[in-house]
Amino acid sequence: MDVLVVDDSAAIRKILKRVLQQTEIPLGQVYEAGDGVEALAGLKLQQVHLILSDINMPNMDGLQFLSELKTNQEWKKIPVIMVTTEGSQAKVLEAVGLGAAGYIRKPFTADQIKEKLAGIVW
Repeated sequence: MDVLVVDDSAAIRKILKRVLQQTEIPLGQVYEAGDGVEALAGLKLQQVHLILSDINMPNMDGLQFLSELKTNQEWKKIPVIMVTTEGSQAKVLEAVGLGAAGYIRKPFTADQIKEKLAGIVW
């Protein structure tokens, strides 16, 4: 399973990659993007089966990215988990309304990631 991790923090991307490797998910490539613009460009180059995306990012935030993703026939079925520090329930509900498969609040544990992905990828 190829995964795209979208977050403006290189440290968070690295942590998410490490946490994904600790789960029992059969991982393929883990791609990275620093914002929604970079993520959309990356999706044109490689196919992924799961996206983990932050909400608050420069250039194109996670909600804008999710909205763009869900309007594309080729990408709209890719499950997206929002990983966020966003305290606002309204933003989280907006993400779910736009088609997010779920969300995880930062800081997170490997078990939380594994639990959230269990219902989506198995």
